[in-house]
Parts: sequence; C-alpha cells; structure tokens
Amino acid sequence: MTTPRLAIIGHGKMGRAVEQLAAEHGWTIAAVIDAHANADGSGITARTLDGAQVAVEFTTGAAAPANVRACLRAGCPVVTGTTGWDAQRARVEEEVLAGDGAMLWSPNFSIGVNLFWQVAEVAARLAGRTGIFDAHIVETHHAAKRDAPSGTALALQRLATAAFGGDIPVSSVRVGAVPGTHELLLDGAFEQIRVVHEARDRRVFAEGALLAARWLLGRRGVYTMRDFLTGEVSPA
Repeated sequence: MTTPRLAIIGHGKMGRAVEQLAAEHGWTIAAVIDAHANADGSGITARTLDGAQVAVEFTTGAAAPANVRACLRAGCPVVTGTTGWDAQRARVEEEVLAGDGAMLWSPNFSIGVNLFWQVAEVAARLAGRTGIFDAHIVETHHAAKRDAPSGTALALQRLATAAFGGDIPVSSVRVGAVPGTHELLLDGAFEQIRVVHEARDRRVFAEGALLAARWLLGRRGVYTMRDFLTGEVSPA
C-alpha cells in the first residue's frame, strides 16, 4: 500500500516537528516549502507540491492567507495551524468553499487542548450560573512567540466568555522555552477552580496536525478540530 504524500509549508519549529513525526504516522513527505522560497504564496504550485495530497501549514499570520489560496489553486487540501489572521479567515473560507477546496484550521492541534476547551466551556457555564465566581485566563508561552494573547487563549476566551455570561480577561506571559500553558481560573471568596492544559512538547501539536491531515483526505469544505473530534461535520 502506498503512503499518502504530505507537503510541509513553513519550516520553523512546528514545520520541523511535523517533518520528524510524518513517517511514524504513515506519510511520505512530498515537499518542504519554507519562507525563503515562498513570497506571497508564489512558491506553492502544483509543481512544487509534487503530488502532495494534503499540505500542513505553520507560518505567520501575514503569510497564511496567501498560502491557503495557493494550495486552493493547486488543488491541494490544507491543514493550517497559523494564528494571527482572523480578520481575513472568513473571506478565505468563502474562497475555499467556492473553489470546492478543503481546509481544516485550528489555533491549536493538540487533542488535549481541544478537549480542554470543551471542559473549560462547561466549567465556565456552571460557574457563571452561580454568580459567585470571577473568571480570568492566563496563558504562558516561550519568549519567541510573536502573538499575545495566543490564538489558543483567544479561542478559550470566546468559548468561556459566552458560557460564563460576562467578559473574561486574558493575561499573557512570555518566558523561556515554555511550549504552552493555558489556564481558566474561576475564583470565589472561599474557593478556587483551575482548569489547566500544559503542553510538554510541541510535538503534540504536530501529531494532532498529522491526524487532522489524514482525516481531511478526500473531503471538501472548511473544518475545525471539533469536526474531527466529534464527527459532527458542518462546512465552515
């Protein structure tokens, strides 16, 4: 049986982590396209993708929209974990759907984080009903991480705020080499609840992206990790 072919777009820390795990997860790497060969998505073509059946994209918020569009033009489904392009994502999603393409996006591909979001959402809803808790989100990442708050923290904030029924602020810490820690803090006068996810190795994000890429094979539409985890598929 032939193994599916994967393109890696972006060869930073996450791209290299995907590359390291690809063979273990049954992929053949068809192409690795880094930023130096890919101004405005121009380095992504059917030729440079070399028969890739899915691309995994971890770059920057400025580069991601052009990269996804280039994959769409080349007929290659794309899994993107890049954050910082929310303002353009709705338009890109429309183009993917109109072009009968496929994209799965998530601010975080850790299976644990995606479970954490759902647990935190339930906790925030129940705490909000009591009226006796204050809520706060704290996220900690390595010193080189560019966006603050992180995309994961912003997703948590959206979910938890809607469930809690009031605004939940976010505090960001950038220090050392921390892969990523996210915490929902629910504080009462006499007790405190902490819902925490702590990543020990960035390979956890690469593993989730590879699982999502395999799931995306043969599909059309726009998906998130919730679609992957629950099977409740809704395009967009």
